Amino acid sequence: MEFKSTLNLPDPEFTIAMKADLGQREPMIQARWDEMGLYHRIQESRAGAPTFVLHDGPPYTNSPIHIGTALNKILKDFVVKSRTLMGYQSPYIPGFDNHGLPIEQTVMRAFHEQKLTPDIPTLRQACREHAAKYIEIQTEQFRRLGIFGLWEKPYTTMAFRYEAEIVRTFRRLLEAGQVYRGMRPVMWSPTSQTALADTEIIYRDVTSKAIYVAFPLQADEQDKFPEFPNLHCVIWTTTPWTIPANLAVAFHPEFEYATVRAGENHYLVLDGLVDKTMAACGITEYERVDKTPGAELEFIRFKHPIFDRDSVGVLADYVTTEDGTGIVHTAPGHGREDFQTGKKYGLPVLCPVNGRGVLTEEAGEFAGVFYKDCDTVVLQRLREEGNLLGESDHHHSYPHAERDEKPVIFRTTDQWFVSIDANDLRAKIVDQIERVQWVPASGKTRITAMMANRPDWCVSRQRPWGVGIPIFYGAESGKPVMDPVVVEAVAKLIESEGSDAWFTRPAAEILPEGYEHPDTGETEFTKETDVFDVWFDSGATNLCVLEGNVEPDWPALWPADVYFEGSDQHRGWFNVSMIIGTALKGEAPYRAVVTHGFVNDESGDKISKRKGNSIDPTDTANTIGADVLRYWVASVDYVNDAPVGKDILKQFGDQYRTIRNQLRFLLGNLKGYDPLGPEEFLPIDQWIVEQTELLAADVMDGYEAYDFGRVITGIHNFCAREISAIYNDAIKDRMYCDGSDWPSRRAAQRACYEIVVMLVKMLAPILPHTAEEVYERLPIPEKLASVHMEILARPTESRIAEIVGSPLQTQIARALGVREKVFVAFEQYKQVQAVKDSQKYICRLTVSDEEAIALSGLTAFLPIFFKMSEVDVHKGEFEAKFELSPYPECARSRLLRPDCREVVYQGEPVVLSKRDRIVLGIAD
Repeated sequence: MEFKSTLNLPDPEFTIAMKADLGQREPMIQARWDEMGLYHRIQESRAGAPTFVLHDGPPYTNSPIHIGTALNKILKDFVVKSRTLMGYQSPYIPGFDNHGLPIEQTVMRAFHEQKLTPDIPTLRQACREHAAKYIEIQTEQFRRLGIFGLWEKPYTTMAFRYEAEIVRTFRRLLEAGQVYRGMRPVMWSPTSQTALADTEIIYRDVTSKAIYVAFPLQADEQDKFPEFPNLHCVIWTTTPWTIPANLAVAFHPEFEYATVRAGENHYLVLDGLVDKTMAACGITEYERVDKTPGAELEFIRFKHPIFDRDSVGVLADYVTTEDGTGIVHTAPGHGREDFQTGKKYGLPVLCPVNGRGVLTEEAGEFAGVFYKDCDTVVLQRLREEGNLLGESDHHHSYPHAERDEKPVIFRTTDQWFVSIDANDLRAKIVDQIERVQWVPASGKTRITAMMANRPDWCVSRQRPWGVGIPIFYGAESGKPVMDPVVVEAVAKLIESEGSDAWFTRPAAEILPEGYEHPDTGETEFTKETDVFDVWFDSGATNLCVLEGNVEPDWPALWPADVYFEGSDQHRGWFNVSMIIGTALKGEAPYRAVVTHGFVNDESGDKISKRKGNSIDPTDTANTIGADVLRYWVASVDYVNDAPVGKDILKQFGDQYRTIRNQLRFLLGNLKGYDPLGPEEFLPIDQWIVEQTELLAADVMDGYEAYDFGRVITGIHNFCAREISAIYNDAIKDRMYCDGSDWPSRRAAQRACYEIVVMLVKMLAPILPHTAEEVYERLPIPEKLASVHMEILARPTESRIAEIVGSPLQTQIARALGVREKVFVAFEQYKQVQAVKDSQKYICRLTVSDEEAIALSGLTAFLPIFFKMSEVDVHKGEFEAKFELSPYPECARSRLLRPDCREVVYQGEPVVLSKRDRIVLGIAD
């Protein structure tokens, strides 16, 4: 006889579908969000609430997003959505970074393919159009990932008002006394032909030509070495191209230098490095004949190893005993320490290399030689002069431009700088670092070291695509106009016409009529041709955006509660934002900084298009679903590099389905349920609801600590263990077989309702589409328009303590302990007896006194709880014995119970339990 129609089975039409079809379902959910203006409704619903602001570090608009960009943006979305869930008003204003070299290079390639050479206005317009195209593309891609934000009004660094605020930030720094123009050594990219800041530098292992060079003694005016003919000091360098720029050799004042005789020559070398240096130079027979303190070698004149000029002895405490000879080749035009030493000794700043990396006329016979080719031509000349003592390949770390990963050089040029030491800014920054929460904590050590040792910030770039530095120069004197009033005039022009106006308008049209140079009285002016470093654009975002200066509609919420970016931003965005924020506001622009690692493939290799191992996040969302991708992001240890690939995503897809199936089960039990009913819980119902409350507390703690792995792992394990393995088994019989309105079934429905309502709220920040799909079907009285407008209050500490210490939780915990032991025992029994179904067996169970007390409160429930026909409990040392049940099987519930007996139902004999007879209306 078929009893299926008499059971209260979950309604597949009421609950969510087993097959997720996220790739097709999510866009429909997103369309509904757009139609209802969900982001704005969320903000309106939180009006007057405490605020929590995550400030968006702007992605660069030169290409579609990649998996690393998706990781970053999804992590940020977790923060924003979870703080909204906590009841905060958490606005999210997305940003886009638009100026800079990569866009310019991409656009120039397109012109070159057409054999065109654009003028600056044409090039800038093409760059603007290129950036705008990718703002639109990236916006759609981010939205497809379920990211909420003010997408119709993001901040873009090329927007006219934003460009004006960049100029105003410069004005404010000028007024604060932090800006200066000066000749300083800077990192220079020969391939891009522009200065770079330290934030734009990465280090790569390279092999360079290392050389030992002899500098003959030119004049011993202090009569230090009268007994040692043919004396040479010996230097070691890995940059042969800087030899033509040498003007000095540096000694440490506190070191001892040995005079070494080798044949007819004498060599001056640090005493502790004599043997190493002689070996490197292939000199096997030598002896130390004298020692001289480094302090006595100041102003001794040596001869340049190629040119007929002096190389003077100077003193410097940065000379080390680790590499080389203890004597440092010094070229003031090509190094920061060299520059400072040259300045101290009044040496000229000789920089005989142009912006393309080619040696100039100042390099004499080497003019026209590309700097890397000096490894050949300079070495050859040193050999001819007899001054090349040794050469070898040297493996070391060398600075490269981050954008193109090509080597950079040091060049001393006139640039614009933000001073890190003026007005005690460096000390203020270090103090502010201490006040910020760093996640992980190692971030504090990292950025402190960077700030403590970083040079002044070079903010000028020699490129056409960017915001022009708003400085005029006297046409005759060349002296810059450092007048904030003039800078503000430029800002107002840019606000109405954009930064292109700086490049197209003559000076006379920008300056106030009749303006005179404050220092020289000149009335004719030229304009600065350099643009701002793009890090200046993005470093100013905290003022432009968080002060509400660009858009009055944006809330003025400075400082941000958190910045959340890749770990490389300690030297990038975190760094420059801290400089500008502290210089102009006296504080860090963020209260907390969270960093994440990068993305590798499943083998641990760096993901790149060239290797073909990349994962397209949009394609992934359209196939397996954005929620599965978000599940991966939540699950990885984002602090470190995260692996991703099709197999990995499949694993997380399986875990996602575990959660989805339990949501489906819980929701499926709620058809016809009235949440306003008076049902009272049975013990197991009360237990699972309290367990869900404990989970909610842990989840909210995880969100607050930015520990999303703790959140999603906790929810997954709860679904797999507490719900699937325990509670589902415990209630299926009464859910399906009890009368539809029986208190026992209604109690289970109430528990399912409370569990699923809490779960969808917990899941909403991570799985926003799935949470919404479930929420739409929940029979919540006076339901909100979206789950993302809901609030989940963290259980109080007193409530948590009440649950953890309750007799019920202790009772169920002990009962579950016994249950697990019984399951293990039955598994062993099954192996011996070759049986399968535990429902057909009776368990004769012996347990401790405490366990027996725990089980006594569940007596009527024990057969279901232990999946047995009957459970007979005794006290004593643990033992579980099993025997076949003598009871018949109920045709409706498929359970073997003592009260099962044969009756006639609809004219046919059938075995039914007492409960099932009552449901079917069969009188005993």
